[in-house]
Amino acid sequence: MKQILDQAKACTECELCNEVCPSYWATGEVLFSPMQRLKTAIKLFEGGEVSDREIESLYKCLTCMRCDQVCPEEIKISPVVTKARAELCKRGLGPLVRHNKVIEGILSKGNAVNGDPQKRLEWLPEEFPRNESDTLLYMGCLASYLVKDAATSSYQVLKKLGVDFMIMEDEGCCGSILFTTGRIDLAGEWSQKIVDRFKSLGIRRIIVTCPVCQERFKHSYAEVLGGVDFSVYHMAEVIYDLLKDNPDLLTKVQRTMTYQDPCLLARGEGISEEPRRILQWCGVELKEMPVNRAEATCCGAGGGVRSAYRDLATKIASNLLNTVETESIVSACPFCTFNLNHAAEEGRMMKRSTYFTHIVLESLM
Repeated sequence: MKQILDQAKACTECELCNEVCPSYWATGEVLFSPMQRLKTAIKLFEGGEVSDREIESLYKCLTCMRCDQVCPEEIKISPVVTKARAELCKRGLGPLVRHNKVIEGILSKGNAVNGDPQKRLEWLPEEFPRNESDTLLYMGCLASYLVKDAATSSYQVLKKLGVDFMIMEDEGCCGSILFTTGRIDLAGEWSQKIVDRFKSLGIRRIIVTCPVCQERFKHSYAEVLGGVDFSVYHMAEVIYDLLKDNPDLLTKVQRTMTYQDPCLLARGEGISEEPRRILQWCGVELKEMPVNRAEATCCGAGGGVRSAYRDLATKIASNLLNTVETESIVSACPFCTFNLNHAAEEGRMMKRSTYFTHIVLESLM
């Protein structure tokens, strides 16, 4: 706690973080700026009382890490916010009501989107394959229930490329929102439960469609459990490695699209060139957003914001879409794809977001 406090107190109020914060841009309120969130966190850590609006400020943070990048004092603001949320939970002031509904859904239905577990495999284009492998293709909640094309195309691409893998009938959520909202007590229990299942199946490698799942399995689980005995890779990494020596396997689909960098993939894992190269091999003429790669702007869905503050998530996504010149957008995150499409529909924008393996599959056909 002393280290966290020392970090938070190192803020010189230069306001550079405010300039890159999507939730601050969208609200225009200083209270919802990274700088102010640090002040609220300090107050919490020192035992002070916080107002409902200050609690709201902490939970309106996307934890997108953009502020962490620009801070001249090298303060990791996003982790400080996450620790502050954990402190709120210890005091019974968090998570928010809407977050608790999502958590209840994870505990009762095994997913974060209130999906019917009996319908989780509706995306599967064939009878359930009961093969065994030490490689698991883990779809995650968004791809399984809401962005099913991401699940179907990812599955078919790996099969066409000859990858030996298995899927699970009852996959279970990675539990991301438990970490995000500060329920670290539940997060540890849930992580152990999921890891035990992986171990019982002999899983040594996990391929994920979602950067959020990658973050949890690779980093959050290791932190709360003291390490994990499997490796985690995003679909973009796997496909890139499979095709880099033979990109001619892909035929040209001839279309123009804008690539959107997911925060946890580009900033978190440093994976930004791989999906671009794959799409270019597919024949896509790629356009770029004004701010991209490691400096890309968040889609607005992260940090539990989409769950608790849907209007804010939609506004941030709309702001992002307004910077895109093409009608077609391609992403390597199902959650980004979902939120951007929702915002486009709400704002009646003639834009459509697609998960990148859909393009790869079309190119492999």
